[in-house]
Amino acid sequence: MNSDRHSRDDEMIADVIVVGFGPTGMSLAALLGQQGLDVVVLERYEGLYNLPRAAAFDDETMRTFQKLGVAEKMIPGTNVQPGYTWVNGNDDVLMDIEFENPGRCGWPSQYMMYQPHVETVLHDLVESLPNVRVHRGTRVVGLTQDATGVAVTATAPDGADRHVRGRYLVGCDGGSGFVREALGVGLDDYGFFENWLVCDFHLRREVPGLPTFRQVCNPAEPIAIVNIGPRYHRFSFRLEAETSREEATHAERVWERVSEYLHPEDADLVRTANYTFRSAIAERWRTGRVLLAGDAAHQMPPFLAQGMVSGIRDARNLAWKLGMVLAGHSDELLNSYQEEREPHVRFITEKAIELGRVQTMRDVEEAKRRDARMIAARQANERPVKLVYPALSGGLVSSGGDLFPQGLVSSPERTALLDDVVGTGWLMVANGAPVLDSLSQATRDAFAALGGREVTFGLTSMFEPADLSDTGGVYARWFTGTGCAAVIVRPDSYIYGLARDADELAALTKELLGQLAVPV
Repeated sequence: MNSDRHSRDDEMIADVIVVGFGPTGMSLAALLGQQGLDVVVLERYEGLYNLPRAAAFDDETMRTFQKLGVAEKMIPGTNVQPGYTWVNGNDDVLMDIEFENPGRCGWPSQYMMYQPHVETVLHDLVESLPNVRVHRGTRVVGLTQDATGVAVTATAPDGADRHVRGRYLVGCDGGSGFVREALGVGLDDYGFFENWLVCDFHLRREVPGLPTFRQVCNPAEPIAIVNIGPRYHRFSFRLEAETSREEATHAERVWERVSEYLHPEDADLVRTANYTFRSAIAERWRTGRVLLAGDAAHQMPPFLAQGMVSGIRDARNLAWKLGMVLAGHSDELLNSYQEEREPHVRFITEKAIELGRVQTMRDVEEAKRRDARMIAARQANERPVKLVYPALSGGLVSSGGDLFPQGLVSSPERTALLDDVVGTGWLMVANGAPVLDSLSQATRDAFAALGGREVTFGLTSMFEPADLSDTGGVYARWFTGTGCAAVIVRPDSYIYGLARDADELAALTKELLGQLAVPV
């Protein structure tokens, strides 16, 4: 545990208090700490959970880990997943999806993970930051706020009260955590409840034919089979609502359920859990100086493997905005957090519910009709429709709102992925230096005052000076596809806006500076 710096009597002082130290809280604490902010983390459990829950993350998440400097450390606890297959109860293939490698963020688009490894890497990173203090075994029991900050009372492991005051607080303490309840924030519940048995195994040896990512759409008993990182595997069974927890989780009964795929000599059963999946979104993600993130703000079923991922997206969206506000920008910027993130979360939640209902259909005749439609589509060589998440809109987005792609680039000093070469603050990226040269010096200076950087590719002429070479060919395709000459990219790698020419870039930059109240 890091030392209690910035203390006054028995009260700790922080820029941001983070309640909860799961993947969302860890990522947020690390992103805030990386900016030099003083962070206090309060976590009710005394140690890491050390059991897997989430199963996967995507290339956008790995890009966040890249920003934190731990992407390579994540790799030993992951498997790159090439695809995802649906079969029916007769083992007929209904759908076969291929994942992109690399995805738009420069990393494989699907990683299966062993969550304890991921959390250990994040934990060690946070503990290495001298300005982030983590207090475990500390349960938050009181929360008040005023015009200047948030005051928290927590119970320490020795039973004593601990007082913390921060300028802002973020509740990352889960769907049944203290913070949302203390704020009196209600839930918009989709009414989607399902009873599932989750069984995790540690493999003793290679098991020929063991599916790595398969949905068995059998109306008699829907099953999800996924690898959860090297040497670990998960089987999830949709249960009847009346099935008791004791019956479902009994080890002998679990081995019976998996006997078609796995036997006791192949693996050790390390965890069984009976879950009720639910889908609900908090009505309000900000109350004054207190914000919600991760499961505290939204809960979704696991059919798209986007639960943990969505929480880390929250952290990435929120961290740079808190940094700007604490640096002196208006805290109205924080209102853009829910405005941008909630539509994204709702899309994923509703799509996960939709897919879950198709996958776990229990009506036999309806399942036969589903199978016939999907098999016919495969025979006609119809590719599954690729799921595209919506761009951000509103908030601090002018146009675009998609993630800016990350490809391999070269500068005079090195060849690497874009973020490693140019960084991840405010970026003005142009196809050719003349687009930037047309901006007034006052505008360029104001953008630089945000910490912004100008970056040029020489894609239109080999005779123009340029900062970067498009080594992987990603940006030539991207500029051609979008028809733009320049783009402003936010610190979270999402696009603030696109410009087709120098005049549009000047107007776009003026719009951004106006939204952030930066004088030109």
